Amino acid sequence: MKDFLRRTPRYFTSNRKSEQQIPDDLWQKCSGCNELIFSKQFQDNAKVCPRCGHHERLSAAEWIELLLDPGSWQEHDADLLPTDPLGFVSPKDNYAKKLQNLRESTGRQDAAVCGIGTIGELPLAVCVSDFGFMGGSMGSVVGEKIARSAERAAQLGVPLLTINSSGGARMHEGILSLMQMAKTSVALARLGEVGQPHISLLVDPCYGGVTAAHASSADIIVAEPKAHIGFAGPRVIEQTIRQKLPADFQTAEFLLQHGMIDAVTPRAELRAMLTRVIGLYNGRSKTEEQALVARSNGRGDGLTGYEEIYG
Repeated sequence: MKDFLRRTPRYFTSNRKSEQQIPDDLWQKCSGCNELIFSKQFQDNAKVCPRCGHHERLSAAEWIELLLDPGSWQEHDADLLPTDPLGFVSPKDNYAKKLQNLRESTGRQDAAVCGIGTIGELPLAVCVSDFGFMGGSMGSVVGEKIARSAERAAQLGVPLLTINSSGGARMHEGILSLMQMAKTSVALARLGEVGQPHISLLVDPCYGGVTAAHASSADIIVAEPKAHIGFAGPRVIEQTIRQKLPADFQTAEFLLQHGMIDAVTPRAELRAMLTRVIGLYNGRSKTEEQALVARSNGRGDGLTGYEEIYG
């Protein structure tokens, strides 16, 4: 018994060549409810939290993959490069250097990605603002791309879809960035003259000169749930008018209630909604639209908000 108690302990060792490691990207934390979600489940749900419904931001490439028919995307004006017309340099900011760093990190030249594709087998021009590139701010290149997209849509006789997520005009280009508001508005007016619609999708957040220009100059304005949309931020407005704003002020639901937008549509239903809307403009019958929605890879067929307004 004494020898048994004095024997040398033997520790367990694994015979496996390498221990199994848990991947660092296995979980995703929702910025809405702070709950942990399986990354694969989060990606499969188009970055929408299955618990609280929070819509995380998508990149331009992710929007194109989500909405357009596979293999239909053709990018245009990808070679347009922003310049530094003001030589903008401050103690904390160097515009030219910031542009170079963003080009290297994102692989894009600027915040807007524009081209031609199809949704539900119907052609349309698409212009996506990527918040990941300098907050999706609108400078000379972004404004030029949107204007060219509108003119291309008018020439081809197809609708224009803009997906807008931005902090507003790009201050680094001064008055040149503000001039883009007039440029895009004129191009959209030409699109309307040929009888083609501009559909604007507002994504959180959408503020400043973008909201005041092309994002609101549309035949149909749709927003994602709880997206924050406005011109000046709520703190600036409160300090100006010396009044407390409603808790849901500048949300998509608040704007829908006050007639500023046409619909609030969850991300899972956007593709089906756009298929239906563009089909109506092209004179498709309801039966044809239902058949196309049924072939839309199971991405949803709801029209939250839209059917209540347009039937």
